[in-house]
Amino acid sequence: MNPTLDHVRQQESQFLVPTYDRVPVLFERGEGVYLFDSEGRRYVDFLSGIGVNALGHGHPAIQAAIAAQAGRLIHVSNLFFHEHQARLAAKLAALSGLDRAFFCNSGTEAWECALKLARAYARAPAAARKPKSRLLVMTNSFHGRTLGSLATTGNKKYRAPFAPMLPGVTFVTFNDVRDLEAKFDDSVCAVGMETIQGEGGVNPVSPAFISRARALTREAGALLILDEIQCGLGRTGAMFAYQKYGVAPDVVTVAKPLAAGLPLGAVLATHAVAAAFRPGMHGTTFGGGPLACAAAIAFLDEIANPEMREHVREIGDYFRDQLLALKPRHDGLVDVRGAGLMLAAELESADQAKSIVAAALARGYIINRTHDTVLRFLPPYLIQRDHVDGLVAVLDDLLSGGSVNE
Repeated sequence: MNPTLDHVRQQESQFLVPTYDRVPVLFERGEGVYLFDSEGRRYVDFLSGIGVNALGHGHPAIQAAIAAQAGRLIHVSNLFFHEHQARLAAKLAALSGLDRAFFCNSGTEAWECALKLARAYARAPAAARKPKSRLLVMTNSFHGRTLGSLATTGNKKYRAPFAPMLPGVTFVTFNDVRDLEAKFDDSVCAVGMETIQGEGGVNPVSPAFISRARALTREAGALLILDEIQCGLGRTGAMFAYQKYGVAPDVVTVAKPLAAGLPLGAVLATHAVAAAFRPGMHGTTFGGGPLACAAAIAFLDEIANPEMREHVREIGDYFRDQLLALKPRHDGLVDVRGAGLMLAAELESADQAKSIVAAALARGYIINRTHDTVLRFLPPYLIQRDHVDGLVAVLDDLLSGGSVNE
């Protein structure tokens, strides 16, 4: 007999560290763009596990890759070789324009590695440069929950409970070129940013800002580090969001959808930057294991299909247009933004945003709220127009004051 929601909640309240304020739904299975709860209700998933399940639930290519690899080898440690790391790194290099990869378990681990790499590169003897250590990062940003990632996360509410933070970090007003120029000097080893801020409310970097950051770092021998943990790997319709800007970064971090639900993150870097690490300077027990890498190869094979990325662009444009069409009818809808299938609708009221997320769930649509007032949409890449139409109709009604069950 399957456990009930009440049973699971009671067990969690007794045994888990209280870090999550969970929504009272117990999911049991998924199929394509749908999730099914313990009471048999079906939901259209417009969140995809916060951008992780980019190919939806139960994708046959992912299932086949995991099943085949699990029957052969799950873990071997990074003291030895296995067949998949180099294959996966080569695929990521070809898709990103960068040269080398380091594999870890999560986005925050990838960002931690990128910060260490920036400091190591700035001190590398072969670089023949004055040592640098200062990091310029962005207001309103989010890079993860570990201490280094928190130190470079622009929202104070995440940092405050764990102060003091890592020294040598300066925050720049996101998309403010003058502030970037004023705070950049020869002590800076890297400028780091999300190409599209996710937790901060789905805010794309401006072309002028990212171009100026690239110019300043290149002239000074510092690094440009881009966090594409949420916006990369096909989410915008490009393989990486930065490719739409015509900017070549030195380091890129990816994670969320990379292994289609299994824990896997990666740092991608140029040859010159990667050479700052020597054996023993960084490592991981679980990162880049055979099972996760096999799943990631299957995932990349799917999204490397140009038709898949074209679908993301087309359905993303359609979705954005439908959200924009709501604006003239609802004064409380103040902005629609994003790219591809990383979209947001910003409302005037945090209370309204919170109530709409709950009401949409009650009507069978999974979305979430970020940055208090922002409705965030990160659906699987397989989402279709009829799914979009259904959600937009629900949002239209709820923005007009419709009740939960209408």
